Amino acid sequence: MTSRKARQSAIMAIIAAKDIETQDELVSELRRQGHDITQATISRDIKELGLIKTLTVGNKYKYVTKETMDSNISVKLKNVVRESVISVVTANNLVVVKTIGDGASVVSAAVEQMALSETLGVVADKSTILIVCADARDASFVQKKINELL
Repeated sequence: MTSRKARQSAIMAIIAAKDIETQDELVSELRRQGHDITQATISRDIKELGLIKTLTVGNKYKYVTKETMDSNISVKLKNVVRESVISVVTANNLVVVKTIGDGASVVSAAVEQMALSETLGVVADKSTILIVCADARDASFVQKKINELL
């Protein structure tokens, strides 16, 4: 039986070295390395490690740590966001982002890639994004993070 710490270290090394799209792929990689692992254990490890899925350039998903999420937003996407956003304002627990033209879909994709735990949901039409947060403090934090992209 592999210790939890060793197994979780192996998981972090695997996702740093490879694009792992599913829990099954992660289980297979761990088993190749000699870890006796179950799907339920992997699911718990993913939650404990705070791993999230992000969309790659090839339109596939992969596991990453939440801490590295900001750096995973491509420079190109940051430039599109920077040039599309007109304003970012809060209203209580809501963040409203106004964009030029049809920029809301791209900007909302960037916001979702940021995987901010403070967001409860993101809705966009052509030029407006509504981000729902639990409270005004979370909304202010989300506004700050979006402004950091600008």
